[in-house]
Amino acid sequence: MPRIAHAVLDSQTGDACVIRARRHTLTADEAASHGGTDTGPAPYEILVSALAACTAITLRMVAQRKGWELGTIHVDVELEKDAAGADRISRKISFGAALTDAQKAALAEIAEKTPVTKTVKAGAPVETKFL
Repeated sequence: MPRIAHAVLDSQTGDACVIRARRHTLTADEAASHGGTDTGPAPYEILVSALAACTAITLRMVAQRKGWELGTIHVDVELEKDAAGADRISRKISFGAALTDAQKAALAEIAEKTPVTKTVKAGAPVETKFL
């Protein structure tokens, strides 16, 4: 099975974590109101950021192939839990360029098929090993 993504995390103390993905370093932490030191986004914020980034990147790639100018892409993603504890993600997308209804409809279909969207919607089994 080909590897799609890989990240390594080191945590020395507290909630702050250093994440390495390829040659990039990120920090994850909890907000001070949740006991962290707020040195980076919380894990759920990183999750919705990944969804937003994948959405924008995929839409831009498709638009370039079609010769469509999108201008600035703004993706607003929010994760909420309902009273029963079920997760709900809402995503709002806007563009700086004027688009036709047909273009928006095509892009809406594509947004539902982005790689991260499909993974989030389908869920993915997580296999954990302690070494």
